[in-house]
Amino acid sequence: MKNSIIRDGKQVLDTEILGIKKLYKIFDKNFSNVVEAISKTKGKVIVTGVGKSGHIANKISSTLSSTGTPSQFCTPTDMSHGDLGVINSKDTLIVISNSGNSMELKDLLDYSKNNSIKLIGISSNPNSDLIKQANMSLILPKSKEACSIGLAPTTSTTMTLILGDAISVSLMKLKKFKLSDYKKLHPGGALGVSMLQIKDIMHKKNKIPIVNENESAKSVLIEITKKSLGHVGVTNSKNEIIGIITDGDLRRKINKSFLNLNAKEIMTAKPILIEQNKLMTEAMKIMNRRKITCLFVVDESNLKIPIGVVHIHDCLRYAS
Repeated sequence: MKNSIIRDGKQVLDTEILGIKKLYKIFDKNFSNVVEAISKTKGKVIVTGVGKSGHIANKISSTLSSTGTPSQFCTPTDMSHGDLGVINSKDTLIVISNSGNSMELKDLLDYSKNNSIKLIGISSNPNSDLIKQANMSLILPKSKEACSIGLAPTTSTTMTLILGDAISVSLMKLKKFKLSDYKKLHPGGALGVSMLQIKDIMHKKNKIPIVNENESAKSVLIEITKKSLGHVGVTNSKNEIIGIITDGDLRRKINKSFLNLNAKEIMTAKPILIEQNKLMTEAMKIMNRRKITCLFVVDESNLKIPIGVVHIHDCLRYAS
């Protein structure tokens, strides 16, 4: 019994992979034209479909919205009962239907035609009502459904979902959608935390523990105590960071001549630095791997001048 179930699961995977591979045919000039047309939309991208296609349409709409293309999902049935008002002439309408002939689409197709709404059809039936009325279309290659009776949407919905991802990612690149843009749309939850950059959490300006290389051990003690991070950065006459002093360094250097030392004589040279646009998660990896608790921060335009400092406790506070 167990072997049979495992075999059936793998068969589904094999069948859907065959369908996915057929999608290569769809990425041609027509696909490029569709992406460019969506990118020029001045309003929203309305994505819709019936049944399983509707579930896929909802996910594609969500992906578009989260990656810089304002989008809304609405069912054809709801639109037939008053929600056609969500569409205006500045919008682009993407309709997904495997058969392309679902009765629920009739009112929507008529409305888009009568009001000059840009319509993109996605279907596996090139002769369907949907594709005939669409301004642009993407035809899914015919492929066997992974369902045991060959009818339930399985392979076809997977193919459509991947096509939606391809459209969304292509739009991101066309619009030069950056991490900073993505962060604005995902401020909360674990995803928001994963996108925090060093510059979002670092200590800046007068909160950076810094001494000049010629300053005395006494000055180092005062600075490390005042800033309470357990570290002090050491700079030269050009304000370039050349070393770091930790609480441990100070304890190891304490002897009768300790107060006669200067910062350069105490420091560990060539400290590990991190650029301000790097992710917080990367800083945590570096600190864990190196078994250190602090990193001084530099800007990409000058990799020697410290502009901040980040402590492992800062990272853990945000991560929790």
